[in-house]
Amino acid sequence: MAIQKVLVANRGEIAIRVFRTLKEMGVKSVAVYSDADKKARFYQLADEAYCIGGITSRESYLVQEKIFEVAEKSGCDAIHPGYGFLSENAAFAKACAERGLIFIGPKPDVIQALGDKIEARKIAIKANLPIASGTEGSIENLQEASQVAEKVGFPVLIKATAGGGGKGMKKVESKELFASSFNAARNEALAAFGDGRVYIEKYLENPRHVEIQILCDSYGNGAYLFERECSIQRRHQKVIEEAPSSILTPDMRQEMGECALRIAKEVGYENAGTVEFLVDKHRKFYFLEVNTRLQVEHPVTEMITGIDLVREQVKIAQGEPLSFTQDDLQIMGHSIECRIYAEDSENFMPSTGVVPHYVEPNGFGIRTDSAIQSGSEISMYYDPMIAKLVVWDKNRESAILKMRRALSEYEIAGVDTTIPFCQFALRHEAFCSGEFDTHFIQNFYFNREKAPLGEKQSAVAAIAAAIFQAKQNGAAQETQKNTSSRVCSSWEKRKMMR
Repeated sequence: MAIQKVLVANRGEIAIRVFRTLKEMGVKSVAVYSDADKKARFYQLADEAYCIGGITSRESYLVQEKIFEVAEKSGCDAIHPGYGFLSENAAFAKACAERGLIFIGPKPDVIQALGDKIEARKIAIKANLPIASGTEGSIENLQEASQVAEKVGFPVLIKATAGGGGKGMKKVESKELFASSFNAARNEALAAFGDGRVYIEKYLENPRHVEIQILCDSYGNGAYLFERECSIQRRHQKVIEEAPSSILTPDMRQEMGECALRIAKEVGYENAGTVEFLVDKHRKFYFLEVNTRLQVEHPVTEMITGIDLVREQVKIAQGEPLSFTQDDLQIMGHSIECRIYAEDSENFMPSTGVVPHYVEPNGFGIRTDSAIQSGSEISMYYDPMIAKLVVWDKNRESAILKMRRALSEYEIAGVDTTIPFCQFALRHEAFCSGEFDTHFIQNFYFNREKAPLGEKQSAVAAIAAAIFQAKQNGAAQETQKNTSSRVCSSWEKRKMMR
């Protein structure tokens, strides 16, 4: 059945990214937006848009009934969940099917099975994937857990069976610290996911985070679209990704890809997904988890393969077979993505405020997925990611140079961003040589020598200060009319003091 109209149950840059492919396919799009997003740009790019009220995500984008009410009112026949929010919610996918809506993603039972890390680990074992030593199931008894940890050997990881993002995960260096870490992990997991179950896994020294993109249709066809290197992280969240990885050999790439397809076949996987692995310092890889959705970093895969992953998602969802085979795929050049967060790059804490000045870089091989413009507001209610800056070039060295140039042209005033961190990383010897791991920030960034403010940054700061002063003057006049004045953001304060 050809899909005619799709509701995108998401916001921001991922909503826009899906809208664009739908438009190219001749498919109508429907947006939903919260009260907090009434002035946002993203929903204006859809064919139809409906306000679902609420300020926080729990009052809006996570309320399934509000999504279904709009789907019925607008006459949608499918829902694309994007990433985050309801994208890995098995109950939501099941409710879509019960209402006659096509969920553009895996089947509910697959989401359920792979979303539970313990179940996913068991499935990986059955599919003969390499896994790090540890418990096969969750463990609740402290004494038993401590014995397992000693047998596995410290350091170990205590990990929540549900959720992600580093919540409910604790690294334990010694037996003396195990009890407090075990209890802390369980409490954190319960608070974050409503599920306090945890399991134990051997901690891998100097790990690299490498993931494999897969696409599978309903006819038993599947393909892996090579790998993404995702080791540059803060608080277990990715900041810089690239494809392909600098450490994989052709044989290792094929082996990891075949592992990814085996676990997919084991559960009858359909649509797009990502199988994640950790690679140790000896270049041995171990299964980590499966993300049953489109990934934030999917553009780098699109850049090196020439395949629109959202288009493939829609085609699979409407019953079409894969439009290519594994043999048709080849790696073309190199791509790097920098996530531009509204965060203080000194400590990666969120930064909120209005963005009075915004200019994106451009040129051959540069792609910016964003949902803001000059005048947009970065609020406290949602994820602080402003944009994904993606570059492509013929090889890794050229891609690094292109990303440096693109970062130098990016102008964002009004809030702090992670651009300074990205610039640091793209110039660091460890990154440029490809010899880094998931501890890059701790090992290199927090111990760096801080450089003085550059000419480009000074110019942007001056613009921000001028805009701010003009707004302050206008706000002062408005105050006389009993209206509130604008508050200076932390970014502007620091730049004006320099």
